[in-house]
Parts: sequence; C-alpha cells; structure tokens
Amino acid sequence: MITISRDQERKARQDKRFINKETQTSEKYLRRIEELPGAPEGMKAFLDVLEHIYVDMHGVDIPQRQKTIGTYCVMVPQELIYAAGAVPVKLCSGNYTAFFIGDDIAPRDACPLVKAVAGFKHTGLMPVYENCSMMIVPVTCDCKKKIAGMLGDYCDVMTMHVPTTKNDDDIDEFVDQLYDLAERLESITGNKITYDSLSAAFYKVGRAQYELSEFIKLKRQSPYLIRGTHAMTIMNAYGYMPADKWADALRSVNMSLSLRAVKGEKVTAKKLPRILLTGSPIVFPNMKIPLLIEEMGGIVAGDETCMGERGMWDPPVITDNSFDGMMRALANRSLRPCPCPTFADNSQRIYRLKQLIKENQIQGVIYHVLRGCLVYDFEYKRIEDELGKLDIPVIRLESDYNEEDVEQLRIRIEAFIELIKLRQPVEKNTNIRREL
Repeated sequence: MITISRDQERKARQDKRFINKETQTSEKYLRRIEELPGAPEGMKAFLDVLEHIYVDMHGVDIPQRQKTIGTYCVMVPQELIYAAGAVPVKLCSGNYTAFFIGDDIAPRDACPLVKAVAGFKHTGLMPVYENCSMMIVPVTCDCKKKIAGMLGDYCDVMTMHVPTTKNDDDIDEFVDQLYDLAERLESITGNKITYDSLSAAFYKVGRAQYELSEFIKLKRQSPYLIRGTHAMTIMNAYGYMPADKWADALRSVNMSLSLRAVKGEKVTAKKLPRILLTGSPIVFPNMKIPLLIEEMGGIVAGDETCMGERGMWDPPVITDNSFDGMMRALANRSLRPCPCPTFADNSQRIYRLKQLIKENQIQGVIYHVLRGCLVYDFEYKRIEDELGKLDIPVIRLESDYNEEDVEQLRIRIEAFIELIKLRQPVEKNTNIRREL
C-alpha cells in the first residue's frame, strides 16, 4: 500500500491551486481579447495556441522526437536552433500566479518578468518550461544574469554576453559566441549544423518575416484594419509556434485584412487616437495595458516592444554566401539594428521611435515600465524630451503583473486619450451655414 505524507498532500494542494489560478487568469484574458470587436478571420489559430499552452497546460505542438530550446531574448538567433533540428520557444512570461510565487524567490525589487520565470521553474508544472532541453539567456540586465544562475540548478543553461556597444570587435566576439552556441545545440540535439541546414533555417524564418512585413503594411493603413491588441496577441503566439506554421497562420490573417481593405471595411467608424506602445515587454497573459487603451477609446497603432515586431523586423543580410558569412549575418542582425536599452549609446532607439511615429501616424506614446525594470526606466526622460520636440505627448505607465492597479491605469489611460482628442483639429461641418 502506497502512503502519502502530509508534505506530499500539501504540495499536491498547492499545485492544484497554482494550476487553477494560472488557467483562470489566462482564460480571462483570452476571453477579453476574443470579446474585443474587429478580430480578423484567422485570429483563432493564434488564440488556440495560447490556450493550448496556458489553459490546457500542454507543451509546444511539435513532433514527439523534436526538442525545444527555451530563449529569453530576441537576440538569440532562431535560425541556429532550427538548423540544429530543434524548435525555439520564448519563455518570458507575463503570468501573475507565477509572479506571485517568484516574489518569494527573487529579490523584492526584481522585475515581474524575472519573478514569473522563477515561479514557473520553481513549481515545475508548466510543460513549455519543463520540456525544454536547454535554455539560452542573453545577459541584458543584472536580473537576467542572476536568473540564468538560478535556472542552471534545474536544467542545462547557456548564457550569452551582450556587449554594451556595437563596433566591429563586439560583432566578432558575438560571432564567436554563436559558434559556441552551435556546438552546444549540436550536442543537445545530436544533429550537425551544416551549410544546408542553416540555409533551410534562414528560409523558414524568412517566410515568417515576409508575412510579418505584409502584416505591418496592412496594419498601418487608415482606416484601421485590425486592433493593436489583436496584433500583439499574434506576435505573442509566435513564441510557441514553429516559424513555418506561424507564417501560414499569419498569411490567412493577411488575406483577410487585404479583403477588408478592398471592401473598405473598418474595425470601427470612429476616428480613434493612434497610440504607440513602447518600453518593457507586453507578455501574455499580462495584456491589461493594450486592452485598456482600446477599451478606453484609443487604438494601439504601433508596437515597439521586444515581444512585438522588434524581434523580427530586421531580417539578416548575407553579404558573404558562406557558412561564416551566414553566422556573421546573424550576429549583425542580433546587435546592430537592435534598439534594446541594454546598449550604452541608444540613439538608434530614438531614431526608431521617430520612424514608427511617422509611419504609423502616431498621436501619442505610452511608455510602459515594468516595476524594477531599470534599463527601460532610465531612458524615459530622454525619450520624453525628444518626443516633446515633435509635439508628441508621452506618458509613463509603471506596472507589474497584479491587477490591483487596473483602475488607476484605466483613469490615467483614459485621461491621456482625452488629451489627444482635445489636441485634434475640430472638423468643420460644411452643412452648417453662418447665420446672417
């Protein structure tokens, strides 16, 4: 007869409570996203993936023998992982339940994203984490450095040094790290990374980048063809789908949006203020800020976050058609165009924000800061000054993963949207004549 100790019973009850709370939170945000009007045809494929991972508590849907490799930053080249016969999975999390558990593990002032990662790994209940054969952690801040050490107690972890500058010597050093990463991936998967397998991986990821470029063109159109919350949900789902499957699903959405454009269909007849969301990453299920923006009468017309378009916006450019040339193309793509605040000189980030403001006809910028995320918080003042020169209003919103601040955020977002509306020129009614 098998006896269960009190500690085991207590652990089982704790695990059950964790799963119930985690799935309830994810279900609630999926429902809110589904209830937001204007979702394009093809949206269900991305919602189903997030439900599969966070509600049904399954791993990534791939062939049984294929391995998954966890990544914690967009600077990890997906092409190398695909070339080794594995599938990359983004493990940055926006889950409040895991954040609450991680609050007892990580220091009080650590950012919510790191606490959620610590919470998920500590419980050992999230298949998408537990199924990973290796985790890759680029060190972009002190918290990432320490979380890499903690994860090393549970699984195979490789850290990557991210330089503070982007000169040629830094690129050369990063190329060396990519060769080290290739060796680690080969030892994990048992597959040799060859010129042909890397070329095929470039093509696989390139398909997804092409569909994303078409999606961005459609998203920029006026009147609005898609809401920003739906677009950000699509980008979040990319972290849990093989690139070719995601590209196929996004192609269906692009066809739906193109049809809307031809028919002149709109997401809404109202002229909503166009908001650019930037700063700390927005990670499912912590979608409260984009949802509040669009529930309060704005529209997220631009997304400059590392869980959004930034990670795939710049495809690698191969100038030397050799294996080393492809590795250097990956290193250049990972560093040179990246506007991450981890770099000492981040004037490129200012340039990118100005570019997005112009391309997306942005009328206001919401700068999101996860509590404890110092690298993003440090840059706010400079960005506020630069955008002030363009007469673009900007507001800083600090938050974490709990919902206790929702009403405060709602009030501030609503006031910011009303400010933008007041700044808009009043349209003249040509049917009204001045009385003599």
